[in-house]
Amino acid sequence: MYSEQKHKSNDHFLLGLVLGAVAGATIALLYAPAEGKEVRRMLSYKLRKAKESLEQLIHRLKSGERVVSQAKIKNEQLVSETKEKAERLLGEVEALIEQIQKTK
Repeated sequence: MYSEQKHKSNDHFLLGLVLGAVAGATIALLYAPAEGKEVRRMLSYKLRKAKESLEQLIHRLKSGERVVSQAKIKNEQLVSETKEKAERLLGEVEALIEQIQKTK
């Protein structure tokens, strides 16, 4: 649970970092002394790079969700199997206790 929260926190940080970088680059380009055509070209490049970064982040988030989902399923299976084994062992112990009491 803690690891999942930490992972989400890291992803939020990365998202904020990417968005902050895009905003900073946009402002810098708009105030830079360059021709309009050059500014648009640089801005377009920066936005494409930001889009790629966001797509990668989204992919990572989706992959993380799948991993968490798979882990929950495995955990549920493990709990179920453990419960079945514990019930079986309890039955065997009770049977042994009965046998011991009969032999006394």
